[in-house]
Amino acid sequence: MPYAPHTEAEVRAMLADLGLERLEELYAHLPADLLDPPIELPEPMNEDALLRHLAEVAARNRPGRVFLGGGVRDHFVPAIVDTVAGRGEFLTAYTPYQPEASQGVLQAIFEYQTMIAELTALDVANASLYDGASALAEGVLLALRATRRMRAMVSRGVHPEYRQVLATYLNAVGADLEEVPLEGDRTPAFAVADDVGAVVVQSPNFLGAIEAYAPLAEAAHAAGALLVVVADPLSLAVLRPPGEQGADVAVGEGQPLGNPMSLGGPHFGYIAVREGLLRQLPGRLVSMTEDAEGRRGFVLALSAREQHIRRAKARSNITTNAQNAALRATVHLAALGPEGLKGVALATAAAARRLYQLLLEAGGVRPLTRPPFFAEFALRLPKDPAEVRSLLAEAGYHGAYPIPEYGEGAALFAASERMTEDDLLAFARAFFVAVGG
Repeated sequence: MPYAPHTEAEVRAMLADLGLERLEELYAHLPADLLDPPIELPEPMNEDALLRHLAEVAARNRPGRVFLGGGVRDHFVPAIVDTVAGRGEFLTAYTPYQPEASQGVLQAIFEYQTMIAELTALDVANASLYDGASALAEGVLLALRATRRMRAMVSRGVHPEYRQVLATYLNAVGADLEEVPLEGDRTPAFAVADDVGAVVVQSPNFLGAIEAYAPLAEAAHAAGALLVVVADPLSLAVLRPPGEQGADVAVGEGQPLGNPMSLGGPHFGYIAVREGLLRQLPGRLVSMTEDAEGRRGFVLALSAREQHIRRAKARSNITTNAQNAALRATVHLAALGPEGLKGVALATAAAARRLYQLLLEAGGVRPLTRPPFFAEFALRLPKDPAEVRSLLAEAGYHGAYPIPEYGEGAALFAASERMTEDDLLAFARAFFVAVGG
């Protein structure tokens, strides 16, 4: 039976109230080519032929290794991640409002929160957000609410797309946003005015450079502001975490933990805060408790702040979480353990440093990012990065992500623990040809 929410009588009644005779008149203001676009479909195929055709189409997007960077990277995902995250009880579960029927999902979320809190060295994390960009926006809004101020300062070392999303969110609430230019590849020391509620820095930043932001935390706190740090979660296995450098809020993109690139998603964003900001957290929070018989259990906590209860007075309009993507990260972290995660991070950093050395041997290529960096770095190319990227694609690689905001010829590159010496040398050879030397 087709899904038809409105009867013919209801449609006629609606049109009469609008003073219209035909349903098509509702859309008369739209261009004709949108209303009735030509659709050219191939001849129908049987199932076997269709599967072969789809495999051929999918194969077009399978180059060698992916060296693009920009916050999404090609890390190995152990088979156990797909096995656990693909179980029916996780794939079909949605909102765990009834703890008596949702203990498995709630415990998985609790374990995720615990792991993120440990990685960031902050007191509490929520059940996850949609992606790194929305996590940053929510982290800054949280800081502005906590400080009761309506101005934020953000380093241009923060991912440009994150800054665009942040600007959209702050414009909606009437808050001011000031961008702080980089000095070279890093954020300089800068004064924080007493009307600023949030200071934002990213480390490793968008150019890959590792920022020393503890002094910035001191400057922010001296002015009564909070420091929001965007951090690659994988890097936290080897770098000093935000909570130990004075950060009040840590946010970021979780894709490097157990999630494939998948043409941009689905991924998840994480957010963690120090204890005094607990009640400002957006979205869901799962807590561990005991039932009347003293047995351990898990429940949603502090849900009164959510939109479905507080409506316009809610802290945020986010009331859900990217659960399956966050579950993948949880399984990934549990499978690797602290030493395994550290090994992946160190291998990633080593591959990036080796790639950096190789690419700088090409004629006319200059460094934009200076060591130390983690998994990504930027170079100035002697040719248009878009042209270089296209030539690399013809050779079977994704690489040289153009970043024109950071100057002429600027392009981003990345490596991961999956890349062998042969992979790096092969890409370097293709890169030398692409840049003409």
